[in-house]
Amino acid sequence: MKQPTNPLYPPSVDHMLGWPLIQALVASHGRTLVLGCLREALALWRDGTANDPASFMQAVQQLVEKTLVPSMRPLYNLTGTVLHTNLGRAPLPPEAIEAMTAVALGASNLEFDLQTGLRGDRDEHVEQWICRLTGAEAATVVNNNAAAVLLVLNALAQRREVVVSRGELIEIGGSFRLPDIMARAGCKLREVGATNRTHAQDYVQAIGPRTALLLKAHTSNFSIQGFTKALSEAQLADIAREHQLPLVVDLGSGSLIDMQALGLPAEPVVGRVLEQGVDIVTFSGDKLLGGPQAGIIAGRADLVARIRKSPLKRALRCDKMTLAALEAVLRLYADPDTLVQKVPTLRLLTRSAEDIRRTAEALLPALAAWAGSAVQVDVHEVSSQIGSGSLPLELLPSAALRLRSNSPNKRERSRHLRELAERLRSLPQPVIGRITDDSLLLDCRCVEQPAALRAQWEAGV
Repeated sequence: MKQPTNPLYPPSVDHMLGWPLIQALVASHGRTLVLGCLREALALWRDGTANDPASFMQAVQQLVEKTLVPSMRPLYNLTGTVLHTNLGRAPLPPEAIEAMTAVALGASNLEFDLQTGLRGDRDEHVEQWICRLTGAEAATVVNNNAAAVLLVLNALAQRREVVVSRGELIEIGGSFRLPDIMARAGCKLREVGATNRTHAQDYVQAIGPRTALLLKAHTSNFSIQGFTKALSEAQLADIAREHQLPLVVDLGSGSLIDMQALGLPAEPVVGRVLEQGVDIVTFSGDKLLGGPQAGIIAGRADLVARIRKSPLKRALRCDKMTLAALEAVLRLYADPDTLVQKVPTLRLLTRSAEDIRRTAEALLPALAAWAGSAVQVDVHEVSSQIGSGSLPLELLPSAALRLRSNSPNKRERSRHLRELAERLRSLPQPVIGRITDDSLLLDCRCVEQPAALRAQWEAGV
C-alpha cells in the first residue's frame, strides 16, 4: 500500500474504509461505531502519532475496543469494607442471579395474577416473605431505604409535623440528610431534645394538633457515647399510642436475624422492633439482609395501604429483576441452618481471621513477583468493617497483603504506593485496596476464590 507523500494529510475516510482491517472491524462492530472511531483517530495521524496505514489501523482498532469496554465492571473488593457503597454493597447469591436472569429473558407475571387472570400487584412477590420473616401485617418495597423514608413521610405526614430527636437527624452518604428528605416529603420537622439526650417529656411536649407521627431514626452511621439518653422503641410506642399517632422507625441497615448468634456485633432485628409496638419500619435490602438495592416498608396493614396509594409509590417502585432477586434472597432465610453459607454477605462477615490469613498467604508469592523488587510484601493483621453505615465502630479481625515501598524518601514512597494502586486498578479485573500508614493494604476478607486473582498477577509478571 502506497504511503501518502505528505503524512500530515491522511487519505480520505472513504479510502480508509476500504482497508482490510477497517473492513473487518465494520463487519464485527458495525459501520457507525467504526466510522466514529476512525474520525477520532484522524487527530493521531495529523499529529504524527499514527501517520501510516499500519499504525493508524491499529489505533482505530484500539479505539473501538476501548469504546466497547463496559463502564461498569466486576472488581475485587480488597478495601476491608464488606458492604462498600461505592463498590456495589452486597454481593448476591447464585439463587438471586438465576431468578433475575429468568425474568429478564422474557415475559413474567410481574403484575399478573395467574389464578384469576387479572392484574396483580408486584409487591405480592415479596410481601408474603417479608411478613413471614418479620411478623409484619403488610409490606411494600421501593428503590432504596431513602426512598422508603421519603414515601412513608409523604404518605403519612404531608403538610403536617413529624417529631424526631435532634440526635437522630442523620446524614447518610452523598450529603443526603434526613431533614432534607423530610422537606422533600412535604412535612415539617419538629426536632426535640438535645444532641446527646432526649427524654419522654420532650416528645410529649412537642405533640400538638398538627403532629402526624413520631419518627425514630437508627444512627447506623455514627455513635454518640458518654452522657447520653434515648428512648427505646417500646417507650416511644407507648407515647404514640397514648396520643393516637403512628410510630415510624427507620432502621437503616436492617437485619432479619440476630447477628450476635453469628458472633457479630448486635444490630436491631426487624421482627423484634415491630414487637415493641412500632407501626412502620423501613430498612435496606442490600445491606445486612444481603439482597439487591431496595427499601423495605413493613408494619400495620392500614398504614401500608395508605403508603401504597401515594403517587410517589409508582415513581419509586422496583423493577422485575430487583423483586425477583429480593424474593430469592428472602426464600433463603426460610432455612436458618444453611443461611450463612448461602448468603454471601453473612458468609463474608463471619469468616475467621485464620481462614482469611490462609488466603492472603496463598496470594503472597504471586503479588510479590508482580509488584517487583522495589516493594516489600507481607501478610499483616488488620481490621475489616461491615460498611454502608452498619455498626460503624465495630471492627472484624482480618488479614491483608501489605505493600510497602523500599524508598527512603517519604514523598517517593507515597508516589510509589499511588502508582501501585493505579496498576492494580488497571488489571483486567481491577483490584481495589486502601492506602494507610505508609502502606497499601489489600484486605483478603472478600476473596473467597483466590486462584483467579493469583492468575492475574502471575500473567502480569
